[in-house]
Amino acid sequence: MPSICIARPEAAGSLRSRVEQAGAICFRASADNLAEVLLVASRTSGRWGIPKGKIEAGETSAFAAAREALEEGGVRGLVSTEAIGSFDYTKEGRELSYHINVHLLEVKETLADFPEKQTRRLKWALLESAANEVSNPRLRDLLSCSSARIRSQCDNSCVVS
Repeated sequence: MPSICIARPEAAGSLRSRVEQAGAICFRASADNLAEVLLVASRTSGRWGIPKGKIEAGETSAFAAAREALEEGGVRGLVSTEAIGSFDYTKEGRELSYHINVHLLEVKETLADFPEKQTRRLKWALLESAANEVSNPRLRDLLSCSSARIRSQCDNSCVVS
């Protein structure tokens, strides 16, 4: 059974409506066989994060994570059926809170064209530096605590794109 990372919770006492989301830590091996993580910039703030979005009716969290990776990041691959962890966040000026179940996605294919290509900035970051580049501290925690698992999967089966 895989270990699950649980990031620090949001402050208690919030009366906001909660939106269920799924996200994907998309990873691959670099040409030097080092683990890399796909970072996606927010369309509004430009801050780095991971592909994530609302879980639609009838979708599993894993399916939604894979869909978001394709739509926002232009990648396809093998997604973990179980979330590796979760975290909560809020957006300034919004009356909603967001709960994200995060899955690992081993990238097998990078697409030249994808739905949000014109509105997203993407970059591949070495696993060791990715946690320092994301803006959300809870996502930083998840990246850090899942790094050994990602590195192990890259050592065993990642395909260089």
